[in-house]
Amino acid sequence: MNKFSRTMNSPATRRSVDEITGSRRLRRTRKADWSRRLVRENHLTVDDLIWPLFLMEGENRQEPLEAMPGVMRHTVDHAVRQAERAARLGIPAIATFPNIDPARRDETGSHSLDPDNLINRATRAIKEAVPEIGIITDVALDPFTSHGHDGILRDGEIVNDETVAQIAVAAVGQAAAGADIIAPSDMMDGRIGAIRDALDQNGFQNVAIMSYATKFASAFYGPYREAIGTGGLLKGDKKTYYIDPANSDEALREAEQDLLEGADMLIVKPGLPYLDIVHRLKDTFAVPTFAYQVSGEYAMIKAAAANGWIDGERAMMESLLAFKRAGCDGILTYFAPEMAELL
Repeated sequence: MNKFSRTMNSPATRRSVDEITGSRRLRRTRKADWSRRLVRENHLTVDDLIWPLFLMEGENRQEPLEAMPGVMRHTVDHAVRQAERAARLGIPAIATFPNIDPARRDETGSHSLDPDNLINRATRAIKEAVPEIGIITDVALDPFTSHGHDGILRDGEIVNDETVAQIAVAAVGQAAAGADIIAPSDMMDGRIGAIRDALDQNGFQNVAIMSYATKFASAFYGPYREAIGTGGLLKGDKKTYYIDPANSDEALREAEQDLLEGADMLIVKPGLPYLDIVHRLKDTFAVPTFAYQVSGEYAMIKAAAANGWIDGERAMMESLLAFKRAGCDGILTYFAPEMAELL
């Protein structure tokens, strides 16, 4: 026996685990499944899920998205069936995102004002077939512009005030089609107040605003941009209006401003890389707070699972539970139907 072993086994020097911990053994509550369930601090339910749906023109068609296994673009009739499926699963709300015909895109995204555009037609059809499900729509202009930006492009600049005026009109059109929540993701200054004024002045006082208050200039949006057909269109980047990923105090200022202007709920986007932002917003403002588990996050889990590197189902569940632990009231996730079926 060497000197180290003799020292470790000497009664004069050895303390018991109970002495070390003061008899506080934290593993006691982890010893069995029933006790782990009994003391579990956070719970994920179907009520926490919002399902993003991608729309496309046509009839009775759906297209798979290569970078997002299991996710499709849907024609309006197919979107209605997906909404019916969501309702059967108990998912409270869906969020719709259109892939607009390139022939209808222009520098200003003017087709966003058409009462019969793809997003409004889908809203009317879904509301008629599944009135009990919530519909969340986005008024950002990127699906409608020929350059892929969220606002109007003038001389190389995304112009703030002209964009705000247009999305406020588009928001009224979406509310008239039956949208329950307007969720602007464009990050223009003043858009929440302008949308609130426009909705109220047109009799839509009960339509809520779920603001993408903290949308970051992230690398995780790639598959989404392909899904709505803007991936190859984008000229430059969106750093002049999205938040720098290095900043959290700025995110709080953005959220505070949106709440002062009339936002009812807040979204943090992306999700998992910004759980600290979720936690700070919930702690600071105590308002309904959501996160968007974006396309890149979904694609990473699916790709790693497909290669056998991780347990995809467990990773999905763990990632969604992390949002709840951080303070989220709900999560926009492409995993929604898969998760709802498991739950």
